[in-house]
Amino acid sequence: MSASLSRRMPALISGGACLALLAGCGSSSDSGGDANGQTPVSSSAVPVVASTNVYGDIVKRIGGDHVEVTSIISDPSQDPHSYEANTQNQLTLSKAKVVIENGGGYDDFVDKMLKSGGNTSAEVINAVEVSGKTAPKGGELNEHVWYDFPTVARIADRIAAALSKADPADAASFTQNAETFKTGLQSLEAKEAQIKKEHSDESVAITEPVPLYVIEASGLVNKTPEEFSEAIEEGDDVSPKVLQETLGLFSGKEVQALVYNEQTSGPQTERTESAARSAGVPVVPVTETLPQGKDYLGWMTANVDALASALDK
Repeated sequence: MSASLSRRMPALISGGACLALLAGCGSSSDSGGDANGQTPVSSSAVPVVASTNVYGDIVKRIGGDHVEVTSIISDPSQDPHSYEANTQNQLTLSKAKVVIENGGGYDDFVDKMLKSGGNTSAEVINAVEVSGKTAPKGGELNEHVWYDFPTVARIADRIAAALSKADPADAASFTQNAETFKTGLQSLEAKEAQIKKEHSDESVAITEPVPLYVIEASGLVNKTPEEFSEAIEEGDDVSPKVLQETLGLFSGKEVQALVYNEQTSGPQTERTESAARSAGVPVVPVTETLPQGKDYLGWMTANVDALASALDK
């Protein structure tokens, strides 16, 4: 089910033509009050680059005014699997002291830009490596580890350690902020546990594997044919047989909710959403990147609460 951003996007690097690559609709310096802020903090702030504004916001929560964060993919209306080349990102990445990437084939462009930019001194945090997750036997890794709260807690600790190395004078602040952030994650895990208590083994459908870690932690069963979600994630057409099998989950009342990645919608996913709504099955929209005006904890709280509400209907 894994899909690389670079594999699903147009090729943006050819020969040595440019420094190149990226960003949804341009770069974002995430040093304001949320992951979409634009105002630099100070010349002494630790320069950090995150592959998406999800990780950019987490860094901001831990680093506060002591970091200047640039999120490469930051436009919440942009499909993260397609973007325009931007040489400014390459330049910013070449100066970063800390870099946070998802890994797992999701954002390989980060490593390519680091190499082409000659930045060998930056501390690179790879979220999938931090998670310790691997592909199941005969299957593929679900690389969307930012939906796995225990993994995000470990990432927070790694961020605090990396920032402390870059700015030892503010290490205590980074450590305390990480602890505060992890308290919020514990609240999210408690919400998942409550869903599991009330709805264990109930079935849901998905359009893509993006929310699967939350679904699994909540004790729910994903009934979607793997061929459907894999094809959608890869940008391929779903076969008529598999599409009908998926639509039958709603007409047959086999699932209690559809968790829908609204950031990468298309004719087949829209048909799936329509079938769910027509059958009276609640639809829970999710995204891959941070919505405008949200921080990570607020975003995930809304996602988990929406799932619980849908199951209660």
